[in-house]
Amino acid sequence: MSTTDDSYIVVENTANTKRISVKEKWWHILDNWKVGIIPLPLFLLAGALIGIDCLGGKLPSDIVVMVATLAFFGFACGEFGKRLPIIGKMGAAAICATFIPSALVHYGLLPDVVVASTTTFFKSTNILYLYICCIIVGSIMSMNRRTLIQGFLRIFFPMLCGEVAGMLVGMGVGLMLGMPPFQIFFFLILPIMAGGVGEGAIPLSIGYAALLHMEQGVALGRILPVVMLGGLTAIVIAGCLNRLGKRYPHLTGEGNLMPAKPGVQEGSDEEPLQAASGKTDVTTIAAGALLAVLLYMVGMLGYKLIGLPAPVGMLFIAVLIKLAHGVSPRMLEGSQVVYKFFQTSVTYPILFAVGVAITPWQELVNAFTLNNLLVIVSTVGTLVATGFLVGKKIGMYPIDVAIVSCCQSGQGGTGDVAILTAGNRMALMPFAQIATRIGGAINVSVALMVLGNFIL
Repeated sequence: MSTTDDSYIVVENTANTKRISVKEKWWHILDNWKVGIIPLPLFLLAGALIGIDCLGGKLPSDIVVMVATLAFFGFACGEFGKRLPIIGKMGAAAICATFIPSALVHYGLLPDVVVASTTTFFKSTNILYLYICCIIVGSIMSMNRRTLIQGFLRIFFPMLCGEVAGMLVGMGVGLMLGMPPFQIFFFLILPIMAGGVGEGAIPLSIGYAALLHMEQGVALGRILPVVMLGGLTAIVIAGCLNRLGKRYPHLTGEGNLMPAKPGVQEGSDEEPLQAASGKTDVTTIAAGALLAVLLYMVGMLGYKLIGLPAPVGMLFIAVLIKLAHGVSPRMLEGSQVVYKFFQTSVTYPILFAVGVAITPWQELVNAFTLNNLLVIVSTVGTLVATGFLVGKKIGMYPIDVAIVSCCQSGQGGTGDVAILTAGNRMALMPFAQIATRIGGAINVSVALMVLGNFIL
């Protein structure tokens, strides 16, 4: 390679001599050299600008600056995880995007201004719920109606079988290790299947405080590490399942729970589902985003009226709209584009914010005792393996069912995002929300009722 002048680079080839302009070379760098989705020059520019703000002692928490900040750190952590040998293809990107920031905060390696601004932005905007509602509505609108109906009707059976098997195996392992049965069930197994932090660990700690006459903070301190370690185990298993699907494609629907009927293409109904063509009108995309937001607002109204969690209420309404042909094919396509945008562009920034704002590193470390680890891994592993086997037995794609089963032991909505990212199955978010929120709420309610009767 030699340079003839300031404007052109000459690439010598045995067949011919090709002249590439500096402009084209620059465009090639912008289009092909990337960290995550960010072109390398823009990534470096973002890092420099964030560094300048940090040196000035103040990083604004407004949405403009936070978009750049979360994208820079989120995709940097995700890219690092993807490039790790062996485990890079087993969900390490989602783990790194969530837990590296948590560790950096704990050890004081992330600038205080970044931590403060990220935490303020994440908690004040509730951006996680914007992400979840766009993912849920978009994935539902992208589904085959027949598959949607059959999936929701059938998914409960493998979930129930998985929970029963997981509880039995977890209890058995704990008893073999000489642990007290009460501690095994109420402080290890139940927190794993409680549905996360906000919907699971906190209600459990309140119930334990009232029934066991202990401080809520003490109860939460014992429960939260188990929830986090169970979620971490589920992320790793989901990544392994994704790799298994690459090796044995007949075991997975790549985001579909049910095989299509003979002669019916996946994603088609009585009328074909519009595939995102890349030429969708901007107003249609905006309408798809607004649809997701408005359905979430309806879910919030439902929460005020009957106490049903807003994401679950939104999910049911979206399903009804889909089944009733309540939106046009163009709006369906707009919802798909919104879904794909959030899936590819917002996931790792969101995971970084989760790691900084609400993932305490020390509590995760405290849970790493050998006995706890053995009980948690055996419980989650059995739950997922049972989902896999039962799903296969009843004619569903076993890997996709197993990844939904992973979400039964995740950290609520944030855990669903990390697990489905590791498993590369974000289209399963509606079923993951069912597993996490409804399954977790049932587990917590029943367990507290049993505990209350046991004590009385």
